[in-house]
Amino acid sequence: MKFYDINNPSNKVTLEEAVIKSISGTSGLYMPESIPLMPESFYNSLAGLGLQEIALQVSVAMFGNDIPENDLQQIINEALSFPIPLKQLDDNIFVLELFHGPTLAFKDVGARFMAGFFQYFLRNQDKEVVILVATSGDTGSAVANAFYNKKGVRVVILYPSGKVSGLQEKQLTTMGGNITALEVEGDFDDCQRLVKLAFADKEVNNRINLTSANSINFARLFPQSFFYFHALAQLGRTLNPVVISVPSGNLGNLTSGLIAKKMGLPVRHFIAATNRNRVVPNYLSSGEFKPQQTFHTISNAMDVGNPSNFPRLLEIYDRLYTVITSQIKGFSFDDEQNRHAMAELQKLYSYQADPHGAIGYLGLREYGLAKDTLGIFLETAHPAKFPFEVEKATQIQVAIPEALKGLANLPSHSIKISNTYSNFSALLETLF
Repeated sequence: MKFYDINNPSNKVTLEEAVIKSISGTSGLYMPESIPLMPESFYNSLAGLGLQEIALQVSVAMFGNDIPENDLQQIINEALSFPIPLKQLDDNIFVLELFHGPTLAFKDVGARFMAGFFQYFLRNQDKEVVILVATSGDTGSAVANAFYNKKGVRVVILYPSGKVSGLQEKQLTTMGGNITALEVEGDFDDCQRLVKLAFADKEVNNRINLTSANSINFARLFPQSFFYFHALAQLGRTLNPVVISVPSGNLGNLTSGLIAKKMGLPVRHFIAATNRNRVVPNYLSSGEFKPQQTFHTISNAMDVGNPSNFPRLLEIYDRLYTVITSQIKGFSFDDEQNRHAMAELQKLYSYQADPHGAIGYLGLREYGLAKDTLGIFLETAHPAKFPFEVEKATQIQVAIPEALKGLANLPSHSIKISNTYSNFSALLETLF
């Protein structure tokens, strides 16, 4: 499989180049030349397949022989070593829990899968790779955990000052080793802008072997497609239409779902459910994509005013607006609606959701499920990562998992920087 630069489609690279560089010299995202259609036999047997088996078959279809099947199986076994259960709330509403990994967020799947790819491609190289990653909450901790003390890799995480939860910040800043955390005076879009400027800076790239672990890296984004295949496998054989609501920020999760749909997964509609940062719902209703100022909300991992995966969404559907709007619905909700949704999930179903999962639930409710339609929303982070808001909304104490209990007493190590590129590039020079 070759991968092309969205900004310059004639520029095609191998899987290894797409993964290790993550983004082209024109700051264009990479996309596969074609998205393969899974055979009918795969879907006929889907209900009997486990997560790792699904991941292997889908990966082989996408990547061919670029990575030998035995090596791919090992990467998958190590990355997907925890469950992703689908739970039924009522006759036609289900929740897919993506928070059972080591950092209790959906980003664990993509980060661990990508770490396996990096280790495979770098196995015979002596050069060091520096991963730059902007995070609005969970990406940074998942990447830090996946790459901690991995040979030949150093990680620099940029996160917005005062705009991630206390537990999220602890996860980002307490590891040390080959992980460096930068607290940026600004919002997530500032962090993302600094990363993109660094990739476009030829002087920096001549000196440092930069790559990214955000969902701009296809190896981080693609494995999230496994969620959707696995969700339908757990539903079992059904003739009912299926709708999936995705809490959406930078659009990595939604785009991976659309790739799964392009591979033949029978999903009637995807829902882009956002908070006040409603760039995508605005586009779906107007046809105009207008990046906006980022609003800070209680679902902070979705606080994105200029989602970087939007060009991929357009590519999947050949930029045909009428086709896009026939496949994707978009709705946005404010913090007050979010709090009511968390309370409603607790009251109606005794289900304690985090502020991101609650946005996904609201997307299903706004869509309006017909009686014969099955709705799935994604619960992307453990509620214990947002205890104040969850407990305030539900009036139920959040149980803190063992993975988070010890974080509060660990010392944090971060470097505070302004949101100017000159400050950031100067710091990179001193670090490397």
